[in-house]
Amino acid sequence: MTLTLNNIFTKALPADSLLDNAPRQVYQACFSFVSPKIPSNPFLIHVGIDVAKQIGLEPEDLKDDDFLAVFSGTKTYPNTQPFAMCYAGHQFGNWAGQLGDGRAINLMEVTHEGKNFTLQLKGAGPTPYSRTADGLAVLRSSIREYLCAEAMHHLGVPTTRSLSLVLTGDEVLRDIMYNGNPAYEKGAIVCRVAPSFIRFGNFEIFAARQDHNNLKLLADFTIQHYFPSIKETGKEKYIQFFEAVSKSTLEMILHWQRVGFVHGVMNTDNMSIHGITIDYGPYGWLEDYNPTWTPNTTDNQHKRYRFENQPQISLWNLYQLANALYPLIEETQPLEAILDAYTKQYDSKYLQMMQSKLGLQIQPTEDRNLIQELIDLLQEIETDMTIFFRNLSSVLKNDTPATALTKIEFAFYNTNDCNESITLKWHNWFTKYIERLQLEIVSDAERSIAMNQVNPKYVLRNYMAQLCIDAAEKGDYSLLNELYELLQNPYKEQPEHEKWFAKRPDWARVKIGCSMLSCSS
Repeated sequence: MTLTLNNIFTKALPADSLLDNAPRQVYQACFSFVSPKIPSNPFLIHVGIDVAKQIGLEPEDLKDDDFLAVFSGTKTYPNTQPFAMCYAGHQFGNWAGQLGDGRAINLMEVTHEGKNFTLQLKGAGPTPYSRTADGLAVLRSSIREYLCAEAMHHLGVPTTRSLSLVLTGDEVLRDIMYNGNPAYEKGAIVCRVAPSFIRFGNFEIFAARQDHNNLKLLADFTIQHYFPSIKETGKEKYIQFFEAVSKSTLEMILHWQRVGFVHGVMNTDNMSIHGITIDYGPYGWLEDYNPTWTPNTTDNQHKRYRFENQPQISLWNLYQLANALYPLIEETQPLEAILDAYTKQYDSKYLQMMQSKLGLQIQPTEDRNLIQELIDLLQEIETDMTIFFRNLSSVLKNDTPATALTKIEFAFYNTNDCNESITLKWHNWFTKYIERLQLEIVSDAERSIAMNQVNPKYVLRNYMAQLCIDAAEKGDYSLLNELYELLQNPYKEQPEHEKWFAKRPDWARVKIGCSMLSCSS
């Protein structure tokens, strides 16, 4: 197994002067060198061949004993020094101070075909940033992270990737619902792959500590290596950097809203400067279209990170990044202009995104009313978001409203709830929608194809992940393999997997891991 190393982060930026792997405050450093905890009996559960190729590995490399040794943390790859990053963040809107990689260890940075990648183990043991935790992860959360990153990638959502999933052979004590009932679970490690794992919080910690020298070092490094198109100098390059991060963040959030994904923990330390989705914890996809839903038990009271609030939270987080970069710019006007533009750009792009979901190519402003009426109507009774938009593509220009309604009624969790009043509202909406379709130049068949390219048929519903977890905890990984294959083609029909095109079963409404999840992992 041979990888092409570059290790630019550790070469260019200041390291923690202490090598003591004990929880502590780390100052004037971007990272701390730390070694993974050696697992007792590692076992490779799954590996992403496509991701392996992306970083320069061949299929035969994945069978090599060195592969398991390196990506379980048993062995350090030659000429590398694993490290954990130092960063801070706002958690649920409150300043949390130093956080850092408490459960993640960056193994190495590699380059392949002109692209840089950081390979990171999640759940490989404690670091100076672990605080009171053990730095480990359990099989339950590791399966969810492993599958979700790949599901998101194939949905077209910017994300980290998953290289490998390893069982450690060790047991980990976790209180899954934070209710005083801890239990031992199987330990596991996921190898995550990204251009880098630099977050908003990496800049926040230096700004908060008024360590402007290291703030500048980090910003210059980030721009040089990950934003090479920025050629400006002085404060202008930092403004350009912030604008680039703002735009990529906006695109990421639009994709989340398009597919009905709810992150659950949009703290600033969970926001990537690359505009990719990172840190899959208590996430979920909307089952019934409920804009106020959050999958996170910790967020259940205030619902700060609910589905409908994700665009606003991303903007709030960008304000915190702007504050962190301000010492390098010392002007508020250009930063405020970018933040003001974010809202306008989001509104415009959201309209276009929703039009694409509805199969509408031309863009009269009246579509805003049609879209809002639909969003309101979807909440009248429990209506599955994924199934509704997927089946909407079968509605024809010459359908009657009644016919159109029969084509999407499979999305209703209880058709008996669709009483006379609600049926009338659906008929009225479909009357407007069909009239709108008749303005389109494209044929019904062409429109259906286009809609099915933005409205997935299959998403990683929580109950699907939980079934996979239940089987894996008994040593059965067949469902993991099946879901992995299914989620590689979420927009295709896949008749052999039709059983997964289904609403959340009743048993999953209240089952732990299916309705809501904690941050425990």
